[in-house]
Amino acid sequence: MRDLKWKKVKEEHIVQDQWIDFRRCRYQFPNGEEFEPYYNYSRRSYSVIVARDENGDFICVQQYRHGLDKVTTEFPAGGIEAADNEYSKIKREDAFDCARRELLEETGCMSNDWHHIITVPSYPTIADNYAYCFFADRCKKVSDLNLDDTEDLEYIHLSQQELEERITNGDFEQPVHIMAYMLVKDKYLR
Repeated sequence: MRDLKWKKVKEEHIVQDQWIDFRRCRYQFPNGEEFEPYYNYSRRSYSVIVARDENGDFICVQQYRHGLDKVTTEFPAGGIEAADNEYSKIKREDAFDCARRELLEETGCMSNDWHHIITVPSYPTIADNYAYCFFADRCKKVSDLNLDDTEDLEYIHLSQQELEERITNGDFEQPVHIMAYMLVKDKYLR
């Protein structure tokens, strides 16, 4: 089989801070030709929690997403904390700790019934971070919300039918969240 890997020959950090490392790169293709610009970025990997309460309703959050310039409905999720931006060294256990923390912070709920669903690249065309997806079943409300300084959200409960209607109507737009739900539905909601 032919080697299809590109070789990075030049890299310029355009923005590099605690949130993102955005780069402009030049690559050499296997045939020897070079091309630029290709833009890549590194940012935190994150955990997504498909959460269901004791009544079988799904716990979702509504919050403003600046990329879409609107309020979206999605599952609880959040960035995995990593010392010194070492995001490439994240382990599933770190992602699970993040998932438990985010579910509690964003909804005030906890679960003793967790399942790892899948870990996938978030946006492999240009990013190197991963989405760690979990299913938390039979969640119970145990506290008030404890949001980060940059969070302003509300949580809601949706029946499975309401959730699927929102997905079908384009009112539940996070693609990784939709994929995680479909995997949960296929494996756990039969």
